[in-house]
Amino acid sequence: MIQTNKQAIIVGAGPAGLTAAYELLKRSDIHPVVFEESNDIGGISKTVEHNGNRIDIGGHRFFSKNDTVMQWWQETMPVQGKASKDDLLVPAKKELVENGPDPETTDRVMLIRRRISRIFYLRNFFEYPISLKFETFRNMGFLRTMKAGFGYMWSVIFKRKEDSLEDFYINRFGKPLYKMFFEDYTEKVWGVHPSKLGADWGAQRVKGLSLLGVITHIIKKIVSSKQTIEQKNAETSLIEQFIYPKSGPGQLWETVASDIEEKGGNIYKNSKVTGIRVENNKVIHVEVEENGTTQTKPCDYLFSSMPIKDLIAAIKGTDVPEEVMKIAEELPYRDFITVGLLVNKLKIKNKTKIKTYKERVPDTWIYIQERDVKIGRLQVFNNWSPYMVKDYENKMWIGLEYFCTEGDTMWNMPADQFIQMAIDELVKINIVERTDICDSIQLKVKKAYPSYYGSYYQLDKVIAFLSGIENLYCIGRNGQHRYNNMDHSMLTAMVAIDCILAGKRDRSAVWEVNTEEEYHENKNK
Repeated sequence: MIQTNKQAIIVGAGPAGLTAAYELLKRSDIHPVVFEESNDIGGISKTVEHNGNRIDIGGHRFFSKNDTVMQWWQETMPVQGKASKDDLLVPAKKELVENGPDPETTDRVMLIRRRISRIFYLRNFFEYPISLKFETFRNMGFLRTMKAGFGYMWSVIFKRKEDSLEDFYINRFGKPLYKMFFEDYTEKVWGVHPSKLGADWGAQRVKGLSLLGVITHIIKKIVSSKQTIEQKNAETSLIEQFIYPKSGPGQLWETVASDIEEKGGNIYKNSKVTGIRVENNKVIHVEVEENGTTQTKPCDYLFSSMPIKDLIAAIKGTDVPEEVMKIAEELPYRDFITVGLLVNKLKIKNKTKIKTYKERVPDTWIYIQERDVKIGRLQVFNNWSPYMVKDYENKMWIGLEYFCTEGDTMWNMPADQFIQMAIDELVKINIVERTDICDSIQLKVKKAYPSYYGSYYQLDKVIAFLSGIENLYCIGRNGQHRYNNMDHSMLTAMVAIDCILAGKRDRSAVWEVNTEEEYHENKNK
């Protein structure tokens, strides 16, 4: 452990910021001070409680191919050793941890969950990723099936140059399957056609996923029936199981925040960093607004998980090139609205081979591909954790997810109207009966998804400018304007601390977390 007696200011109490604070306390004597703009812990990984029911914003599977991250999570919250409430009602085959905690009596525990996510299209269910089962072909119909087969063979022979996300998907699934299962949904999520989005998104989010990968996975699954959370060789979209905090992801980050404060770190909520003073290529202090007053806080290191456009706008004391300022101002984001609905039951029933309580669907979330509704995904919180639902045995707690842009029609719609629109859509596609709805809530999240178009393709110029500030480390999803999973956000913080402890000025390793070499080149679109 190095001895520095220095202070690190950390902007944001999400996974990246809290990981940075925890690791600094564990590995150095650098004192971390976290400033969080909101009243919540966990960033987009927070869990919101409403009338005893808990909402996971966006859905967070705790799975990583990185051993350090997996171990980090399990050290923070050990994996269950006894059956959880739902498994007591309907026994399930799981590899429980010997001497692990009992979730029925202990709160600080990770549950082992099955990964089941399906596509709802043509008012039918399709496995995600698309499987080669008879049910898939039956639901698609003979003509669509034939087109899909020939389309895939064509894509194998005639590969496209991957200049867009559309090219990325067509190369891996063929054009007919792309049009059925990716085109419309992707445009719902991003508000932009896949032909206008960079292939970078696919490289980071689905990497090795393809129809061939799905076939290979099926074969491996037949050969080996072992059920374990250690699935390093599996494509992330094909994992069979994952771990999950008993009361949602926010519980883990609230636990980490408590541990940080116990170890001597400081976390201040409702505290917005509004100014960053840079002199001689170093951050000297930050300006923090709290309760209407602004205070100056000195720092030796600054870890920023705030959106890059806000970071650039906050810099003072040094000239920010006009081009850099413009690129940052125009960085695109996608915003997010969730409607939580408490219902007596769903109209859709379980027709899978998996046994479930009261024949409820087993999905954690469902991708809604129907073109006649705006909803993008449907979460079933009962299946994330039975402890997320106040009355698990008699109610279902679901989340309707909508993707929008701050200031557009959906974002500006009054909450009661938006909730009514969401209910109308679920009734329209035969998922609920209106008379079964018991309670509702709307939640909004700004800048949930950094987007890959527009000025994003000039981001290297912004990175070059920020890299000239010696003690600044940009971490996390918004801190790097990269659509990272939670584990990658954590890794950016860990790698940043590696650089500090090794005395490295070069921070390129921090920016390279979760990137693919072929997408490093600068692209102009």
